[in-house]
Amino acid sequence: MKTSRLAVLALATGMTIGLASPVLAQSSTSSAETYRLLNLFGDVFEQVKSKYVEEVDDKKLIEAAINGMLTSLDPHSSYLNMDNFEEMQVDTRGEFGGLGIEVTMEDGFVKVIAPIYDTPAEKAGLQPGDFITHIDGTAIRGMTLNDAVEMMRGKVNTDIVLTIIRKGEQAPFDVTLTRAVIKIQSVRAEPKDDIGYIRITKFNEQTASGLQRAIADMREEIGPEIKGLVIDLRNNPGGLLDQAISVSDAFLDKGEIVSTRPRDTENTERYNARSGDLSEGLPIVVLINDGSASASEIVAGALQDHRRAVIMGTRSFGKGSVQTILPMPGNVALRLTTARYYTPSGKSIQEVGIVPDIIVPQARVESIEADTRRSEASLSGALRNEDEGITDAEQDANSRRDEAEQLAIDDYQLSRALDMIRGISLFGPRPNG
Repeated sequence: MKTSRLAVLALATGMTIGLASPVLAQSSTSSAETYRLLNLFGDVFEQVKSKYVEEVDDKKLIEAAINGMLTSLDPHSSYLNMDNFEEMQVDTRGEFGGLGIEVTMEDGFVKVIAPIYDTPAEKAGLQPGDFITHIDGTAIRGMTLNDAVEMMRGKVNTDIVLTIIRKGEQAPFDVTLTRAVIKIQSVRAEPKDDIGYIRITKFNEQTASGLQRAIADMREEIGPEIKGLVIDLRNNPGGLLDQAISVSDAFLDKGEIVSTRPRDTENTERYNARSGDLSEGLPIVVLINDGSASASEIVAGALQDHRRAVIMGTRSFGKGSVQTILPMPGNVALRLTTARYYTPSGKSIQEVGIVPDIIVPQARVESIEADTRRSEASLSGALRNEDEGITDAEQDANSRRDEAEQLAIDDYQLSRALDMIRGISLFGPRPNG
């Protein structure tokens, strides 16, 4: 028992002294109190080990104690065990060995939401709505979704057999797939008539390169008539600091992007934009909401302070702290809050968030029926238009109007952002396309 206690004290002392050594150096009284508390921790550990109603695992107890220490600091500091650390690395790397399917759990089976383009799942013909009942002959029923996903991931170029139930098929059937490198697509783009719409869902290692491709694709698809870009950061929880800096830099020619200030302010770091604007001066609207946090707020704050974009939507989440991943022996790590970040104007957004230039709450819009609208044509005896029929240009305009009205119903904030870009494009010279 004494050996276990000494091991616990060695671990706890190493962590505590490592984090609090400046304090211990200042006061011997403080040092004595720290060691008294460490002894108390050892006593509590022994009592739990010997008297808790059920036998408990040493590792589980110690990891829980470490995590409790970190989570007591702030909501974003935590302990990452081996599984959590590996999952975090996959998430930030933005790629893994797998099949390329978006899935959910339904009725005890894994349900395919959609196969990702150009992945083993898409090439094998998996379809939205398919149910996966077995993985390599092992029944899924009773597993959690995370367990099933973990089984489907694995080393690249290894085979896996999925048993599928598909609507319209009389019996389940097996599909053999070969795992490949799957890249998590954090950037999606599509043209909205003459405006490029770019959605960034998170900031991982693929984000900056994905943004470059998205801008190039929008320029090529829309052509010289492109009026501007809408960058959608709604419900983007953040991610890697360097990717937020790269995304901001893509639209800025010069100036500070963000600064990070640790406890020792002498170690403040400032990150500045390099020359070159990938959008070549196109008008930009950035959409944010209360789900936009951390790295999203860095981008919104930088573009707002430099007046490079109009920020639209609702106030962001307000996470103005930087977490550093500190690897530890045993393939575990600490996620520790090490600094606060500040926008170029020197504002901290911790707790207060980014306030949009134009506040646009998400709203439900109802269209008014056309037959209630009055016009010249509804008046008795009104003169008729001398032109017969509807031209192709008029048909195209009517189609765009119908699409705009539907978008206003489906996504009011995005509709307002597109209107803003078109309004800006009416004034000033058009950038070179």
